[in-house]
Amino acid sequence: MRVAQMNWMQIEAQAARDDRCVLPLGSVEQHAYLSLATDQILSDRMANEAAEPLGLPVFPVLAYGMTPGFRSYPGTISLRMSTYVALLEDLLEGFYRSGFRRIVLLNGHGGNSPAINFATEWMGVRNDTSVKMHNWWAGPRFQAAVKAVDPAASHASWMENFPWTRLDGVTMPEGAKPPFNAALYQAANPDRKREILGDGNFLGRYQRSDNEMLSLWQIGVEETRAVMEGDWP
Repeated sequence: MRVAQMNWMQIEAQAARDDRCVLPLGSVEQHAYLSLATDQILSDRMANEAAEPLGLPVFPVLAYGMTPGFRSYPGTISLRMSTYVALLEDLLEGFYRSGFRRIVLLNGHGGNSPAINFATEWMGVRNDTSVKMHNWWAGPRFQAAVKAVDPAASHASWMENFPWTRLDGVTMPEGAKPPFNAALYQAANPDRKREILGDGNFLGRYQRSDNEMLSLWQIGVEETRAVMEGDWP
């Protein structure tokens, strides 16, 4: 259930029936030839498709995240960690006041991963809560399926190239991009990172067939739904 299609009375009633809710986390950053909003598009869609059969409310995606390494690419917007943590605290407190006690942070961007450290700290204050952070693209089932198709898969490669992250009129390059020097990249400033990466794809092919991608997507949805369903402390 998209919260955007609910009113406050419905939220109050829903939280009384089931204290679970979902917040997708995204980012606005370079994705080579794909949309700058790839991470938020994928996390929002994944959250809603996984949550729908469970009847769980999905709040609007937190579109901006922490991506300082890509700041030299135009269109990339990176929040400071202090800003992100403050924003996340306000959101979690809002969910709490609304009656939700079990919260899924459905993350679509690796740079947001430190958020779970803050969420753990917050649970120490609100000790009647439970927060799960699920990096959907890193789930073991999804990653195993990706590697079975093509192990050369990473940021802005075919692994993120779905029909809903492509741009009209943009043609993908042929062939596969070779790996870069990861140690050199890790130690580089944003300008140098851009020089090392070039178009922004980390490695591998730029696109695979829609049949392959849709099959992978379904595995991600099922794995994400299982996270929402069970094993709550």
